[in-house]
Amino acid sequence: MLQSFKLALKSIWSNKMRSALTMFGIVIGVASVIILVSLLNGYMQNQLSQWADLGAKNINVTVVNQPSRSVSLEDMYAFRDANSTLFEGVSPAVSPGNGTLKVGSVKSESTTITGVSETYAALTEKTVAEGRFLNYADVVAKQEVCVLGAYPAQKLFGSSDAALGQNVTLGGKNLQVVGVLTRKSKGRMEESGTDDVMLLPYSTALRFSGTSKPGAYVFSTASTDKAQASAAKQALQDYLYSIFRDKKNYHLMAMSEMLDQINKMMAQMSVLMGGIAGISLFVAGVGVMNIMLVSVTERTREIGIRKALGARPGVILQQFVLEAITTSVFGGLIGIGIGSGILNIVTIFLGYSVAATPSAVFISFTVSVAIGLLFGYMPAKRAAALNPIDALRSE
Repeated sequence: MLQSFKLALKSIWSNKMRSALTMFGIVIGVASVIILVSLLNGYMQNQLSQWADLGAKNINVTVVNQPSRSVSLEDMYAFRDANSTLFEGVSPAVSPGNGTLKVGSVKSESTTITGVSETYAALTEKTVAEGRFLNYADVVAKQEVCVLGAYPAQKLFGSSDAALGQNVTLGGKNLQVVGVLTRKSKGRMEESGTDDVMLLPYSTALRFSGTSKPGAYVFSTASTDKAQASAAKQALQDYLYSIFRDKKNYHLMAMSEMLDQINKMMAQMSVLMGGIAGISLFVAGVGVMNIMLVSVTERTREIGIRKALGARPGVILQQFVLEAITTSVFGGLIGIGIGSGILNIVTIFLGYSVAATPSAVFISFTVSVAIGLLFGYMPAKRAAALNPIDALRSE
């Protein structure tokens, strides 16, 4: 085995250009699998973290209040109190209308603006980096105050600490910044991203929008247990149906269910992208087989001499198979290095972390070795089956 391996290395080294061209297909195939699967995985993980930041225990509820059938804030609080074993809390989520923030000539037109209660931060696991969060007094007095996300604070004021105590204009009304949320995104902050938010008291948002009842609520379940979360959602559905008598007038979205769907979609897309990139590995395998067939043809006389000197067919077979596998192994290792290097460069431009997925590395490398074995076997078998006399006669 060791002698066959040494001969395989010697053959690869003595035909550098041919070996390099053979490896090139393997390198491209392995690098493609690693890059495509890892990029997809990184993107989906980034999206998953943004959804998770909204609260894995949350159920978002939207309602369409009718003159004859409607639900009030007091009704929702009473429902939560009656089902305290299922729900940790509830907060209204009111959109105040005009979503453009201004500070002088600087504007932020994509910021998500929501009117919430003082419990919203705890329900959605948000923390404050500067200042404070909204409190009960702000809600009762309909104070014109707000808490900014890290992105609008940076864009409008230059930094989070500089934003504290300043005024920002929303729809012609001035709101004082009493707090800035802790940054959520791990990479570069983006417009319309997780950090591009502004929160104000829901009572103030209702006054700005000219409505008396919230059209959306955020419920937080008491547990992340799927059975209990499902029971909480069902109880909420039953309650809303008893009021509206029409499912078209309300909609529920459980964040835990959304996270499960994203995970399933991520797994399916990873398999799909891996399969597409795997086609290049198959093509590389055909290249390995062709080059090995050429190698057998060129070395027919050498094979005849070795067989005449007593080399068994199994030894000849072993040597050529090892040569194909060694070529694939080296190509796979180089492909892993190139793929990982490209991902490190791409990370700089994407703004979020993308690392080589261990499963993609393992699968692509294993497939490259298997390709060397599979596509190298037929040429090796042909070499082992050569008649020594015919081989010696070849030119």
